[in-house]
Amino acid sequence: LLSIFAERLVTDVNSDKVLLHCCCAPCSGAILECMQKEGITPVVFYSNSNIYPSEEYAVRRDECRRYCEKLGVEFVEDVYAHTQWKDEVACGLEDSPERGPRCLRCFSFRLRRAAAYAHAHGIPRVTTSLASSRWKSLEQIDQAGSEACSAYDDVQWWGRNWRKGGLQERRGQIIREQNFYNQQYCGCEFSIK
Repeated sequence: LLSIFAERLVTDVNSDKVLLHCCCAPCSGAILECMQKEGITPVVFYSNSNIYPSEEYAVRRDECRRYCEKLGVEFVEDVYAHTQWKDEVACGLEDSPERGPRCLRCFSFRLRRAAAYAHAHGIPRVTTSLASSRWKSLEQIDQAGSEACSAYDDVQWWGRNWRKGGLQERRGQIIREQNFYNQQYCGCEFSIK
């Protein structure tokens, strides 16, 4: 199925590039491997202003960068704008549960930045490794990604459940093979609780 989609993707948009918004190395490992096997050129966009504290952000970023270098994948780091992120997503939602409205705002913040980067750099498709986590709502991710990409005529949202097709199992194998730092919370200070 991915192979058929990959062919259509390349034909439809005349490009094999996809911007992968990447939340962390553990979530993106199998996705990157899968894309490369299918002839898709991923560009990793590390946009995670939600991660707190900054030391945690750096550990996750460095793990992701290390894996990208190993695979020969372009790695782009967005500006760490934690204060701006917090102003946008907290607003009375500090105690909102995982998969609640705060998470949707967080996904929207990050995927808007990914869509803007894709537009500015001529990358026609955007997807996210957030859709590989069983702890995240695929509906929220899809809503945030669709809305973010709809702001640009030349950027399409590739909503995909990155848990299926053996990717969840491969994800676990890659985590062990690469000895990835595997975090115990989503990243924001509200989820630490």
